[in-house]
Amino acid sequence: MSANELDKLRQQIDHIDAQIQDMLTQRALCAQQVAEVKLKEYEAQNGSADLSQVMFYRPEREAQVLRKVMERNKGPLDAKTVAHIFREIMSACLALEKPMEIAYFGPAGSFTHGAALKQFGQSIIALPQASIANVFSQVESGQCKYGIVPVENSTEGMVNHTLDNFANSPLKISGEVELRIQLHLLANSRTDARSVKKIYAHAQALAQARNWLDTNWPHVEREAVSNNAEAARMAAEQDGVAAVAGDMAAEQYNLQKLAANIEDYANNTTRFLVIGRDDVAPSGNDKTSIIVSMHNKPGALFKLLEPFSRDNVMLTRIDTRPSRTENWAYLFFIEFEGHRQDEKIGKILAELEEKSVMLKPLGSYPRAVI
Repeated sequence: MSANELDKLRQQIDHIDAQIQDMLTQRALCAQQVAEVKLKEYEAQNGSADLSQVMFYRPEREAQVLRKVMERNKGPLDAKTVAHIFREIMSACLALEKPMEIAYFGPAGSFTHGAALKQFGQSIIALPQASIANVFSQVESGQCKYGIVPVENSTEGMVNHTLDNFANSPLKISGEVELRIQLHLLANSRTDARSVKKIYAHAQALAQARNWLDTNWPHVEREAVSNNAEAARMAAEQDGVAAVAGDMAAEQYNLQKLAANIEDYANNTTRFLVIGRDDVAPSGNDKTSIIVSMHNKPGALFKLLEPFSRDNVMLTRIDTRPSRTENWAYLFFIEFEGHRQDEKIGKILAELEEKSVMLKPLGSYPRAVI
């Protein structure tokens, strides 16, 4: 390729970039107009304009937009890559009115922090919380619009603290996020592989890399800490120790990788839930989660699950937790395809309510898109 041909291509790219920028400006202006309409509608209904109470962010709408982006993608960029770009565009447009404050479990650099940014984009105010219970309380009090909590890992199962908090909280599930978990062995620049005497990580991360650690570091002490980002912080401050954590933690604490991708299973994925105070309208591809308590007698579980089988509704998760109110009594956490407003799902929930001691809908929400 000659220098003249290369120059023409660069001029073409510059022209396309200018067009993209013009379109971004038009989209942002349109988003501002949407926000103004919503604000006026709220003021007309409530007599005052309160930005904190107006629902600018609609989970079902964002899910629909991202699905359309992926459906009409023709390459050469991957559909999910294009969807991530649009996620950031939507995040920036929403922040023109007021950046959303999102509570998440763990310090900066944790996987939950990464899930918050994946779901809401970089234009949010992400607020770390010391516990899952704190995330719930921040959203319940209205200090934060939404929260992000881990609920399930593909290899290590459910996060019980999250399930227990749902049992006593008025909050609803507004969405879900799936995050591929890549674990690395990290240390500060003063520590090399031969000098590592202790490895820190969250208990689940130690379990997710157990076989690799047993094979490669069998004689090094391991200690579980509150989360992987905390382990990374400790590794940054202490010589002779390493942490099992992800890329965000490595970047946040300026750590080197002694070994990369040490998770035992290549498809290691953690699912997170978005919690909020409002119900979410149907998006066209949704899940519903409920908590149910049944009488402790033979056939109770069969009666609970029978309507789903009869009406051909796919269950995506079922777990149990102690009720904490009666010995040997349990709460069933059930997740299934469909939205509460679907006629078939509504009939199933009504039937379960008649059969159960207690039924608590946790929310209907869009399936993870990217």
